[in-house]
Amino acid sequence: MPESFTIKSRLKDYQLYFVDDVLNKISDQRNTGAFLIIDSDLPGKNKIEKLFAKERIIGLHASEKTKTYEGCAKLINQLLKAQVRRNNMIYAVGGGVIEDVVAFVAQVLFRGLEWTFIPTTLLSQADSCIGSKSSINFGGYKNLLGSFYPPSQIFIDFKFLKTLAKVEIKSGIGEILHFYLVAGKLDLAEKMMPQYQLFLKSPILLRPYIWESLRVKKNVIERDELDRGERNLFNYGHTFGHAIESVTNYKICHGQAVTMGMDIANFLSYKRGYINEEEFKRLHDLFSINLPRFRLTLKNWPQYATALSKDKKNIGKTLGCILTKGPGKMFKAQLAFDEALKSDILSYFDQQ
Repeated sequence: MPESFTIKSRLKDYQLYFVDDVLNKISDQRNTGAFLIIDSDLPGKNKIEKLFAKERIIGLHASEKTKTYEGCAKLINQLLKAQVRRNNMIYAVGGGVIEDVVAFVAQVLFRGLEWTFIPTTLLSQADSCIGSKSSINFGGYKNLLGSFYPPSQIFIDFKFLKTLAKVEIKSGIGEILHFYLVAGKLDLAEKMMPQYQLFLKSPILLRPYIWESLRVKKNVIERDELDRGERNLFNYGHTFGHAIESVTNYKICHGQAVTMGMDIANFLSYKRGYINEEEFKRLHDLFSINLPRFRLTLKNWPQYATALSKDKKNIGKTLGCILTKGPGKMFKAQLAFDEALKSDILSYFDQQ
């Protein structure tokens, strides 16, 4: 595994570093005018906060309420009150919510502030830290507003993984698994998943899998950074997974919802003849240990259907999603939002 690599971007190239001690890398920030925006629930955050001037530290709760237009406006007001200037570097420390909010604010404030990201969750280290994309919620719609604005640099310190709850590890594993399937790296998926329980106890052992996940994403985003073509395939599992998150009021973590979303996408692909039953069952068995406890019924179908209808990939009255002809053979599909789709999705849950 290399110590660093460069991500080529149409906006600006940026560097990712794997570091043993991120505190040493950013130890001289107190007198530079840099600002720290940090997950207020991050264990041991005081060690990082000591490196910054007290008046330039802003804590944020990593919640869907924070990741909204209103939450971003509040952060802008806090930065202006603290007298942020165009030449100040913003350090963002946390997971995907902190990343989304800071990236969005850094782009629009003063037409662009430099920012550095220090991802602390498995999900952000293995996925969202690269790709330039930021997304925030608006008016009840998930990830409706957003843009592309990469950080200047990223520091990944694997020791943060030791602070994570098991549910956060499960979430990250789900997203890594999704990248492997999109890239056709079934061998890596089948090597990783039997070690699932070991990773829950010692998540730092996931280091090589994180690197492989980032390599998959890097190869795609450097060809399609602005999500106009190939990068769309990374939505595999997300259409159905986001709706599960919405129905459960985000009680099911993102990566496990995506795992079930992939399984649903595979089932729909099987029902439409794109993969056979054996292929579906093989992948279902691979996913099974990371599937969340969730059951869709006629009773909660209307809520789930409403969530699906809000997906930004939809066109007219069709549901935009990613289906598959097998690992590495994902494709965009627009499915009729009709009784047949409802029946197929409900029948998936009847078999669980």
